[in-house]
Amino acid sequence: MNSDKVLDAKGLACPMPIVKTKKAINELESGQVLEIHATDKGAKADMTAWAKSGGHELVDHSEDGDVLKFWIKKG
Repeated sequence: MNSDKVLDAKGLACPMPIVKTKKAINELESGQVLEIHATDKGAKADMTAWAKSGGHELVDHSEDGDVLKFWIKKG
C-alpha cells in the first residue's frame, strides 16, 4: 500500500497514537494516505473509531509482530 506520509507511534501509550495521528493527518491533503505504526494494542479499536468519526477512511491495517500498521485516507 502506498502512503504519502509515515507516522512512527511505536512505544506510545493511548491516547498519544491518536493525538499524533490527528496532527499528522491535518498536514495532508484530502485523499492522501497516512501510514501509522503503533505498538499499543488499543490502537486497533481507537484508529478505526477515530477515522470513522473524523470522516476519514481506514483503508487497511496489518500486524507485523508487535507492530500494528494502519493506512488512513484523509477525507
